[in-house]
Amino acid sequence: MVVDLLLQNKVPEARIYSSQEDILQAFAGSGISLTVTIFNVQNVATIELARKWVQEKVPYFDSANIRRVYLGNHVFRNGLTDKSFLNMAINTLETLQFAINEAGYGDQVKVTFPNPEVVIKDNLTKPSEAEFQDDIKEEMARTLRILKKNNAPFIVEVFPISYVTYHNFDPEFAFIDNKSPFVIRDKNNTVYTNAFDFVHDAFVWALIKAGFPDMEIIMGQVGWPTDGFPGANASTAERFFKGLLPYVASNKGTPMRPGAPIHTYVHCLTDENKMPYYYPFARHWGIYRSNGEPKYKIDLTGQGRDIFPAKAKGIMHMPERWCVFNGNDTDTLKVKRNFDEACTTADCTSLAPGGSCSQLSFAQNISYAFNMYFQANFQDEKACKFEGLGKVVTENPSTGRCVFPVEVVKGQQVGDVAADGNRIHYHVPNFGIFLVLVSILWALFCD
Repeated sequence: MVVDLLLQNKVPEARIYSSQEDILQAFAGSGISLTVTIFNVQNVATIELARKWVQEKVPYFDSANIRRVYLGNHVFRNGLTDKSFLNMAINTLETLQFAINEAGYGDQVKVTFPNPEVVIKDNLTKPSEAEFQDDIKEEMARTLRILKKNNAPFIVEVFPISYVTYHNFDPEFAFIDNKSPFVIRDKNNTVYTNAFDFVHDAFVWALIKAGFPDMEIIMGQVGWPTDGFPGANASTAERFFKGLLPYVASNKGTPMRPGAPIHTYVHCLTDENKMPYYYPFARHWGIYRSNGEPKYKIDLTGQGRDIFPAKAKGIMHMPERWCVFNGNDTDTLKVKRNFDEACTTADCTSLAPGGSCSQLSFAQNISYAFNMYFQANFQDEKACKFEGLGKVVTENPSTGRCVFPVEVVKGQQVGDVAADGNRIHYHVPNFGIFLVLVSILWALFCD
């Protein structure tokens, strides 16, 4: 179903956060080019393990059109505090690429690391100030030498909505169609009107200073959340992508690389309701709801048309039932305990400041948490007990912008193990035969 959805939307390339065989089988013969992910670096840390992985994946290098392998989960961010892990990851990068080269696929399949903005020094006021963090400069230089030797790209991940907030830039600077007078002037008469160009060229400068001025940069994740953060909603996401996609399609490039195509992955196809709770908005990147309905208009051909993407077909809802708080607040400690229990395992991020449900009353907050837990357990009535505080109702308790969801029929859950040993779960109930977190690459715009 996911592959069919990508084909309906004319998406030529995708990044999946797995390298599981059943997922690769689903993409085989589709014509969609893939970037796959190995979260647990230790799974391929020796030449024997790397060769075994390559042997298992060789049938899919061609049939599933695998082009890149992303290794680890922000290894350089972790490496700021764990050098032994970082050096092991760099060794693994070199080893896995060697095994791929050895199998005769070195020209086709490149291994690289995804990198968040934290790998460059903070508090930038202009891109030309950028350089890699002092604590990782030596390791970064070694990595860049490996990438250059194998003609592999450098991967950048950026989320403009949070970037402008944390750097105290004007909120309008997050959008390609910045409507404010806020701009940033830099060397060589370059002018920056948006965070996308700013971050891209900050990494260009960091690479120049590291001695790799011509290394290819791929924007490996660029997204806009629809909940869990001030300004995060379907309307602003629609505006962001309506500006970004035609901009990428134009091949205008950035001030530091004018006229150069910017390979950009849009993050992502669906929400991630099992994403680790680092930031409330981190679970709300999806273009689609779990029921297969698009949240907002987005022209996935990059032409900027005012259209919705194709809907996912064949998704079935569970009955219209909700679990709500029965209003008995005589024992506030018991209420709080059950609220906390519900939100420990269910997704309550819409209650965060700026979220779509951040304006609920006390009782509505409790009801929202109870219902999220109830739906996460596929409406098992035992999941609406809460020590006698919950009750199942058939009247929709949604109010205003705050939607109390109804789960869709249970699908498959897929778990990958991160480098730190924690399981990273991505779950889209019944969204096809597998769950993948998919980012979309606009390579069709890049000649």
